[in-house]
Amino acid sequence: MTDLHMTADTPDTPLPQNTRAIMTFLREHAPFSNMDDPHLAHFAEHAKLTFFSDGEEVLSPYGGVVKDFWVVKQGRIRGERYSEKDNRAETTFEISKGECFPLAALIGERPTRTLHRASGDTFCLSIDHQAFVTLFAESEPFRDFCLRGVSSLLDQVNQRIQSTAMASIGSSSLDTPLERYALRAPIVCAPDLPVNKAVSRMHENNVGSIVVTNDKHQPTGIFTLRDLRMLIAEGVDSLSTPISQVMTPDPCRLLATEDAFDAALLMAEHHFAHVCVVDDDNRLIGVVSERDLFSLQRVDLVHLARTISTAAHLSTLVSLRSDVSRLVDTMLAHGADSGQVVKIITTLNDVTVRRVLDLNLKHNDPGIPFTWLTFGSEGRQEQTLLTDQDNGILFDTPDGMTEAQVREKLLPFARKVNDELAQCGFTLCKGNIMASNPKLCLSEAEWDDWFVRFIDASTPQNLVYSSIFLDMRAVYGPHEPLRRLFDKVLARIEKNALFQKMLAGNALQRKPPLTMFRTFRYLNDDNKKVLDLKRQGLAPFVESIRVFALANGIKAANTLERLDALAQKGVFDKKDAGAWKESYSLIQAIRMRAHQDMLANEEPLTNYIDPDDLNPLDRRILRESFRQAQRLQQKLELAYQL
Repeated sequence: MTDLHMTADTPDTPLPQNTRAIMTFLREHAPFSNMDDPHLAHFAEHAKLTFFSDGEEVLSPYGGVVKDFWVVKQGRIRGERYSEKDNRAETTFEISKGECFPLAALIGERPTRTLHRASGDTFCLSIDHQAFVTLFAESEPFRDFCLRGVSSLLDQVNQRIQSTAMASIGSSSLDTPLERYALRAPIVCAPDLPVNKAVSRMHENNVGSIVVTNDKHQPTGIFTLRDLRMLIAEGVDSLSTPISQVMTPDPCRLLATEDAFDAALLMAEHHFAHVCVVDDDNRLIGVVSERDLFSLQRVDLVHLARTISTAAHLSTLVSLRSDVSRLVDTMLAHGADSGQVVKIITTLNDVTVRRVLDLNLKHNDPGIPFTWLTFGSEGRQEQTLLTDQDNGILFDTPDGMTEAQVREKLLPFARKVNDELAQCGFTLCKGNIMASNPKLCLSEAEWDDWFVRFIDASTPQNLVYSSIFLDMRAVYGPHEPLRRLFDKVLARIEKNALFQKMLAGNALQRKPPLTMFRTFRYLNDDNKKVLDLKRQGLAPFVESIRVFALANGIKAANTLERLDALAQKGVFDKKDAGAWKESYSLIQAIRMRAHQDMLANEEPLTNYIDPDDLNPLDRRILRESFRQAQRLQQKLELAYQL
């Protein structure tokens, strides 16, 4: 190990060349890229450059309280922890050029809990404890990074995405708790109050709804002006009817601690304009209306969903697709994260699919009860603006008909729906994973038999299909048949260790795009210097997390919800789960921003990006996110001994 000490000059003399070189290097990497020059100069003037040969220890848990702050100048540092379970050292992280360590130990004034070892010939810059304390006290960007690490860098990325989309849109946060909107006391009544008196009470208080409550002040129903219009249109003889007979029972409700985004999404999905806000004991606190959200400069998600759901013609649905892109910009400007935005896109896609189905049923009803299924990214509620169709049909066979006869009636209907969805921007699936495929238009018994064979015969093709068919959701029609089916599928997978292991092996085929030297590994397609953010970036997370979720009986299909459930079950360490959620969301955010840029430039949508087009912070965060995907895959390898 060789030390090369950089001596400090007085402030009145020009900075020496070595100091300037260190400052230039630091400016290329966060958090130093956001720090003032005097603070960078302080670092550079107190810096010491140290060389470590391959495999040499840099820091050890037995080396006492950490005194120095380190930055990798060249090469890599590998973090190792000994696993008693596997009787070997396990690599927990790797630190690349421009990255810092060991923050937690330094802030906590304790020894590091991880052995830090050079991976290849490595140079590191370091400053002593006193210089670190000075920077920590005087530089806000440096202090924020030391306290929050990668999370602070993710904030910077998200803030830039948000400011790009902001334009002239109001900036109130989507994460504002609902209790702030339910400010005035809700207008309530007892179940036996006549309709005319309930309407009078609504008029006196200038509200569009009245909540029916029990003696514990818990909501049992809701009555709105829309309900009143329907009563009048239907020619109800007497408005002295008790409101309990005409109210909407069991109204949708959210806890006061949930936020405006949850309310907007619920309204958009179910096409109503009021949500009850309750406490932990289900007691009514207030009512949030669509008008409340709009008056506080909320986005027009609910209005757009309602416009789609009432469109009278296919041409209207086609024209509304451009509004979805504008809404994404609006949501980003209001602070929505990538997980929220993909759920919004999926919700609007669901509404569009339901409307296409309704319009076709109106003119060409095959007369067969069915559930419209969706698979893959839409099944996970993770669709972006670039999407194709992955759907199927689960039908109920009427008495006196065979399954083949039912299919004969449903397939022409499904083909027309698939074609019309394609006109709405949902590209036809090249692999024919569509409801118009006879193999995907099946009865519940046929689907069950299909999954039995799918799980028992783990062929290469079936393993490829696993990434599609094991993430499924009902979009239209009764949900109960799918719930019954998936419960049986999940039970079989939990008991089938061989299928789980083969599923895990298949998941490991999706490797994050990093070389052994932690540079980006590009696609070979047409020799382009590009990364595929879906196949190379998101898929390693999606595929690995799916295996753990299915093996542990988790019914959720959404990747982030699966992560939360796995952490709650103790399958994942909560800190690991948090890091994986952040990394997955960051890749998704960069992907969505790239899509928005492509639309703005009237370019076709793809999942490809050239990392050279990103700024240094984005490149670093992207590399860190891919490295987290590698850590997740290492856990999968250990779990299934692959």
